[in-house]
Amino acid sequence: MDSLPDALVQHILSHINNSKDVAVCNCVSKRWKDSLPYIRSLYFARNSFDNFSGQENPDNIVWKMISSIVRLEELVVYSPFSGVGLASWLSLVGPSLRHLELRMDNLVENQVCNDSKLDCISAAKNLESLKLWGVLMTHSPKWDVFENLWNLEIVGARLDDPSLSAALRGCPNLTNLLLLGCEGVRLVSIELPHLQQCKLDFYGLGNCQLSITSPKIEFLEVQGCSWIRVHETNCLKNLSIANNSGKVYRVDFGKLEALEFLSIRGVQWRWDAVSNMLKWASEVKHLFMKVEFTGDSEALQPFPEIDLVEFFNSHPKLQKFDIHGAMFAALCQKNSLKHVDLGFVIPSLEELMITVRSPLNAEQKMSTLESLLKYGKNLKSMVVKVLQMKSNHSSADDFFDEICKFRYMNRKIVRIE
Repeated sequence: MDSLPDALVQHILSHINNSKDVAVCNCVSKRWKDSLPYIRSLYFARNSFDNFSGQENPDNIVWKMISSIVRLEELVVYSPFSGVGLASWLSLVGPSLRHLELRMDNLVENQVCNDSKLDCISAAKNLESLKLWGVLMTHSPKWDVFENLWNLEIVGARLDDPSLSAALRGCPNLTNLLLLGCEGVRLVSIELPHLQQCKLDFYGLGNCQLSITSPKIEFLEVQGCSWIRVHETNCLKNLSIANNSGKVYRVDFGKLEALEFLSIRGVQWRWDAVSNMLKWASEVKHLFMKVEFTGDSEALQPFPEIDLVEFFNSHPKLQKFDIHGAMFAALCQKNSLKHVDLGFVIPSLEELMITVRSPLNAEQKMSTLESLLKYGKNLKSMVVKVLQMKSNHSSADDFFDEICKFRYMNRKIVRIE
């Protein structure tokens, strides 16, 4: 590198971002040391100061390192830091920062320290991406408006409704929002006109209520809500709704004309919520269903009968279908194939993944499998996954034997897992 021009050396070294590597490069030569102020990104790993035995405070070491940089655009700090330290760093590089990622680690700290860490982020007013890990946000952060912020990610947080609302108001131009492992919220209202991708994961009893007004949203993934309303869905292409802890009582989406992928999961959904989702998603291409039970009360009830012909006539573009036990059982009722027109076909279906959990109604289930194969003219793959059936009766073995025969007779398409 001694023969390279200074500008090229600066360009090469500008791609170094690990703080330990930067510190080592400072010791190589004066030429390298003079080039390192031109780095754009700086990363402090979790263990950056684990073996540090010097007398100087780690906050001051970080301050000295970033103060030597001409224009820092990205700062990632996973190592522990104080609110005072963060404020001093951002006072230096705040105007030039575009990407900031912090492991806050303040879920067990006192509120005063937490507030100082959150509030001083407003000094980086030109941020485009903000990622926060381990956040305690029980008071509204004192943020100015981040006009350029398009990406906000908060992972592992304890929040309340007003604090989350205040934080989102400070980011009016978001196109990507991610809230993972968040607890404490009950009523979540998101009004972001430019939002395109949104992933929400709420801990707790699964009883959150969610309302979204974002006309440009294309990707939405929600976990932990019992009531969901999305006002404008003309652009929505990918939708996933799950509730592992509670029950889904109500969904309100309207027509999902652009939807290509739909996933609904959970222990219990009200049947009108399930049927409405299936009705609105008539244009869907990939459907994943793993809802165990329905019922309007706490009592768990099986799915009502679903007419197979009517279902596929209502979803003509469906190419890939993942069916878990309850939905498959609903399609296998005795009247499901009673009215089949001579010209009936399943036009677009190419892949089927079917999970069978019980040997009950075995004859009708086998008839349904054969019908799916018969009418699915473009079917290329059918995977039948037989879960361990809790039955000591010989019917379980007989049913499995029938599935094995079915697989053997159609081995080019069918396989068992």
